[in-house]
Amino acid sequence: MQDKHCDVAIIGAGIVGLSVGLQLVRKYPSLKVIVLDKECEVASHQTGHNSGVIHSGIYYKPGSLKARLCVEGKSAMIQFCEEHAIPHDICGKIIVATEEREIPCLNELLRRGRANGVSGLRELNAGQIREIEPYASGIRGIHVPTTGITDFKMVSVKYAELIEQGGGEILTSYGVERIVRGVGGIVLETASGTVHARYVVNCAGLQSDMIAKMAGASSGLRIIPFRGEYYDLAPSKHYLIKALVYPVADPRFSFLGVHFTKRIHGGVEAGPNAVLSFKREGYTRTSFNLVDAFSMALFPGFWKMVAPNLKSGMGELYRSWNKRAFTRALQKLLPSLTEQDITPGGSGVRAQALDRSGNLLDDFNFAYQDRILHVCNVPSPAATASLVIGREIVSTLEGKADFKKVQVAMTQDFSSKTQTYPAA
Repeated sequence: MQDKHCDVAIIGAGIVGLSVGLQLVRKYPSLKVIVLDKECEVASHQTGHNSGVIHSGIYYKPGSLKARLCVEGKSAMIQFCEEHAIPHDICGKIIVATEEREIPCLNELLRRGRANGVSGLRELNAGQIREIEPYASGIRGIHVPTTGITDFKMVSVKYAELIEQGGGEILTSYGVERIVRGVGGIVLETASGTVHARYVVNCAGLQSDMIAKMAGASSGLRIIPFRGEYYDLAPSKHYLIKALVYPVADPRFSFLGVHFTKRIHGGVEAGPNAVLSFKREGYTRTSFNLVDAFSMALFPGFWKMVAPNLKSGMGELYRSWNKRAFTRALQKLLPSLTEQDITPGGSGVRAQALDRSGNLLDDFNFAYQDRILHVCNVPSPAATASLVIGREIVSTLEGKADFKKVQVAMTQDFSSKTQTYPAA
């Protein structure tokens, strides 16, 4: 197999990795850019299992990267979909409080949304909730008219197409097995061949901490996979939901609670829950990988996270296995729903970074390590904000090296004067 040579290699062809590639080929057309992925097609994991929601930015702490990039990214995503005829619908959503104890959190979300510059937010009483969603129940709510839906897999495929049109290359079935540092560059050894690069961007999502470990980085973080499981609303009951209906999420946590989402290609999803997965790419309840399970269990922060959240975690697990319990959670928003109205749907696994103190990282996180930029934590709203996240990552690279002077990597012998790190 012939070796590949490039200026920048991006590990991971999810929506974020592809966005980085797209920003690079657009800004620096003379650079040779390669995006590689271990799967046989792009957007196979988090992106391909995404709910398709174009988020508004109401949930995120003001001043955070999430807040800034989501609000900017939403507009950029809508414009991109319009330019490339990708289906999308700015249908709006409502966030509904069903109990008095949820009102303080609802008020905090409203405060955050206004501080973040989310336009059109409107407080709702019970009657106004029913005007927007006639079958929903709540005592107070927020209307978020700028929320939308699209197909992020289609967006990713378009990113890949534009990268190739710009002279970049997409390499699928190129799973990185070893990383070698050589004179003037990085060598990525994969099952399908070797890639020599001047710079590397690690956008491996669920495997990003393992790639960082291969590169000898010590980030102090571990990716913890959380599986989200959905039910589909029966076609005869689609009339019950007009757009998107969410519960009040506690701003202290990253998960939004089970909700109803209209899909861009038709249908309505109900969910997801948030269940700890014992396999990084485990999409079923019985998915298990011994290496992944031990990786979590041996990380000091894991048990510090589990201890205070054991009760809520067990509740999520119970709801995962018990359809009646899942239905009861949904009935808080839609009282007329019955068990017969929903059938098992898809699932996704979210890559959530955890630190050694047991804290789930709330914001996006990047770490630079001598010619390798590790994208350590990019959970939702990563798909919504992907275009501007890609721009942010490229800007971070520019701060570390003068890319205008980078030349295409020349064929050279990296076998001498190298430092090799074993696979994790």
